[in-house]
Amino acid sequence: MSENAAAFRSTTHPSRLVPGLPLTLGYTLFYLSVLVLIPLAGMLFKTAQLGWSDFWQTVTDPIVVASYRLTFTASAIAAAVNGVFGLIVAWVLVREPFLGRRLFDALIDFPFALPTAVAGLTFSSLYLADGWIGGLGRHVAGSINGVARLAGFGEVLSADALSWLSFPYSNTNTGIVLVLIFVGLPFVVRTVQPVLRDWDTEYEHAALSLGASRATILRRVIFPAILPAWLSGLALAFARAIGEYGSVIFIAGNIPGKSQIAPLQIVTKLDDFRTAEATAIGIVLLFFSLLMLLAINGLEWWMRRRERAT
Repeated sequence: MSENAAAFRSTTHPSRLVPGLPLTLGYTLFYLSVLVLIPLAGMLFKTAQLGWSDFWQTVTDPIVVASYRLTFTASAIAAAVNGVFGLIVAWVLVREPFLGRRLFDALIDFPFALPTAVAGLTFSSLYLADGWIGGLGRHVAGSINGVARLAGFGEVLSADALSWLSFPYSNTNTGIVLVLIFVGLPFVVRTVQPVLRDWDTEYEHAALSLGASRATILRRVIFPAILPAWLSGLALAFARAIGEYGSVIFIAGNIPGKSQIAPLQIVTKLDDFRTAEATAIGIVLLFFSLLMLLAINGLEWWMRRRERAT
C-alpha cells in the first residue's frame, strides 16, 4: 500500500530537481513588480492626470516634436552604425587571434563601466569646435583660406564649410550620434559574440566543399544563424540610445527645436515642476522603445518558427 501511494505521489507530484521553485518564482514576480510594473503604472497614472487634450498638446508641441525627431533619428543612425561595425568587431574578436585580443575584448565593456558624464566630457573635449580634434579641422580650414588669400583667390571655404570641418561642431547633431555610437557598441558585440563562439565551423567547410564562395557562405550560412542575436543587439542599442542623457548633454548644442534631445525636455519639465508633462514625454519614448523591442522579438520568433518548419 505504501509503495502504491509513493508511486501515486511520484506521478502526480513529481519531485523537483531544484528545490524552492515557488519561493524563487514569488521573489521574481515581486522583484519585477517593484522595479518594472509598479513604476510603469505610476507613469501612466501620473500622465492620466493631464487629460487627453493636455497630453496631446504636450507631446505635439513643436519643440517636443523636434526633440523626438532628433532623438529617434540619432538613435537609429547610431544603432545602424553599431549594427555594421559591432558585427565586424565581434567577428574579429572571435575569429581572428592577434596580440592584445583579450585587452581589446575587455575594452568593449568600457562604455558600461564609464560614467556617462565622464564620457560626455571626454567627447566634448575632443570633438567640439574648441576641442583637440574638432579644433584641428577648423585650424586646417583657416590655413587653407589663408593660403588662398595670399594667392589672390580669396576665401575658398565658406562659413558652412568651416563649421563642417570643425567636426562635430557644438551646435550640430553629429556629436550626438558619435556619443550614442560609443554607448551602444557593447550591446551589439556582446549579443553576437556567444553565437559566433558556439557556431560549428563544419557547416562552413561543408558549404566550401560544395563550391560555395566565401561571400555566399557568409551571406547564406553564417549570417542567418547569427541574425536573431544581431537583431537583439540592434534593438538594445537603439533603446539604450533613446534614453541616453548624461553623455549627450555635454556635446549637444541644446538649442530648443534644433539640438535638444527628448530626455532633456523631460528634465526641463521636471525643473519647472511640471511632472505630468514630463511623464507624458517619457510615455512616448517608452512606447516606441517597447514597440521596437516587441517588433524585434516578434521577428526572431517568426524566424525560429520558420527555421523549425523547414
